[in-house]
Amino acid sequence: MTTSLRSYGSCAIGTNTSNRRRNGRWRSPEAAVIPNFHLPMRSLEIKNRTSSEDIKALRLITAIKTPYLPDGRFDLEAYDALMNMQIVNGAEGVIVGGTTGEGHLMSWDEHIMLIGHTVNCFGGSIKVIGNTGSNSTREAIHASEQGFAVGMHAALHINPYYGKTSLEGLVSHFETVLSMGPTIIYNVPSRTGQDIPPSVIQCVAKSANMAGVKECMGNERVKEYTDQGIVVWSGNDDQCHDARWGFGAAGVISVASNLVPGLMHQLMFGGNNTSLNSKLMPLIDWLFREPNPIGMNTALAQLGVVRPVFRLPYVPLPLARRVEFVNIVKEIGREHFVGEKDVQVLDDDDFILVGRY
Repeated sequence: MTTSLRSYGSCAIGTNTSNRRRNGRWRSPEAAVIPNFHLPMRSLEIKNRTSSEDIKALRLITAIKTPYLPDGRFDLEAYDALMNMQIVNGAEGVIVGGTTGEGHLMSWDEHIMLIGHTVNCFGGSIKVIGNTGSNSTREAIHASEQGFAVGMHAALHINPYYGKTSLEGLVSHFETVLSMGPTIIYNVPSRTGQDIPPSVIQCVAKSANMAGVKECMGNERVKEYTDQGIVVWSGNDDQCHDARWGFGAAGVISVASNLVPGLMHQLMFGGNNTSLNSKLMPLIDWLFREPNPIGMNTALAQLGVVRPVFRLPYVPLPLARRVEFVNIVKEIGREHFVGEKDVQVLDDDDFILVGRY
């Protein structure tokens, strides 16, 4: 799919005009011009059609974990149980195949299948937001078309990582994917290697499909956006209470809510509650001492709600950290965590590491 760089006026990102005509439109070499035959799929009958306003209203969105069978395939029975626990405890949306759900370890067939399965089973009870972002605009377009075709309510899009691009390239990338449906833009420079600056967000925020930003750059950035009327969800569990009640965030896209959805719901809906926030800090600190989702995968296995299966390159936390988690659960109260089995310390031999999946 081709797109043209516009003259952004007050949203101008750069000053290089060597490739622009006098009317402000970028001119491609004639040999590179491709007719825009492949327009995004359109249908008035898309399942669960929703608007960006519906997404903006969400307060607690869980980045849902993807559990596995011993051979590395999806464990849909365990996944459905996790989804039910989220719905019962007040989560309003889920990110399917995000970082926590290990979308980067999935084929696109797996990815779209899981989005479609989630919509078919739970789309009437919770908003399904598919992580269809990519560092390739072509892949992001294709995955988003498929995700919306199988009924997801919104897409989550990260900025192109590793290869990265210019700021004008970021604007063009996001404008292209925003044309397909309600979209949350995800800014996490620690993983992409590139911050999405406010100048880019301000440009694309004019789109009717722009639902908001999942922001991991801290609460000062959150306030900068909320002061401008841009919807923001905190991407940091350790900052989300203050983001919600002190800096204007709509809510949180949470990892910890996989484990304690009821408490995270209380944190987002129950007003300023520094006591509960402090109570959750040892758990949140434990979860993120190693890169997510290592801690989450280990925790859910020890709670007995998923099999102790890891797709490589992820491996479980060491024994001392597994013991620490059990103590944290007992301190907070087992009744606040998902599942019904007693929390236990798993042995090294209990875990299965799968390299081919």
